[in-house]
Amino acid sequence: MRTRIVVAAFVALLLSTVAHAAEIKVLSTQAIEGAYRELVPQFEKASGHKVTTIFTGTIDAQRRIAAGETYDLIIMAGPAIDDLITSGKVAPGSRVDLARSGVGVAVRAGAPKPDIRSTEALKKTLLAAKSIGYSSGPSGVYLADLLGRLGIAALVKSKLKQTPTGVFVGSILASGEVEIGFQQVSELSHYPGIDYVGPLPADIQNVTVFSSGMQIGATSVEAAKAWITFLTSPAAAAVFRSKSMDPGGVRRAI
Repeated sequence: MRTRIVVAAFVALLLSTVAHAAEIKVLSTQAIEGAYRELVPQFEKASGHKVTTIFTGTIDAQRRIAAGETYDLIIMAGPAIDDLITSGKVAPGSRVDLARSGVGVAVRAGAPKPDIRSTEALKKTLLAAKSIGYSSGPSGVYLADLLGRLGIAALVKSKLKQTPTGVFVGSILASGEVEIGFQQVSELSHYPGIDYVGPLPADIQNVTVFSSGMQIGATSVEAAKAWITFLTSPAAAAVFRSKSMDPGGVRRAI
């Protein structure tokens, strides 16, 4: 009850600068989806705004933007937002970091949990695995590079299965298509039908910051700003933490 009162009061304060209810159109990659979906109804109920969001993989999100689809906000990995600013798709100065997540490891529910306590242990686990799943998003790009740095890329190449854009690695773990899988911790730790093993060892961990940017030509600018301010509020931070993400990042909301 206290949390709902705090949220309502916070959004009421935001609305003092917003003239009327609006529809906020958002294109987002999936890493923050769990926390985001929980926060949307709280914001909508208190504000009167409607948040319409398309969740998809990084490659598909980039394709949609390149094809000229229009949104108010775009949420992707921070460097991707910076690239969109450089290319003139997102307004300069509008990047706001929302949350960050490292790369995690999971197996099918009930399967033995492999040893990933050290880099050497992880390397042995990968060499012993019959099949390895990874994403087409930032975690997948990082894993491909990591395999090369570990010196085992050629040895495990035939075992690798990359999910198409927008498809969670958890889905091919749960179905038994792969034995072990890698993706953002936030995307693995609550996925049904799998067991989360843990994060990559600290010395090879890679943390991705997920950020929002205002698309140039946005039509619901003030409402979108209110939504982002809410997503960076203390109330939202608690929800992000509950979904295995750390709130914030390199840059804070203004």
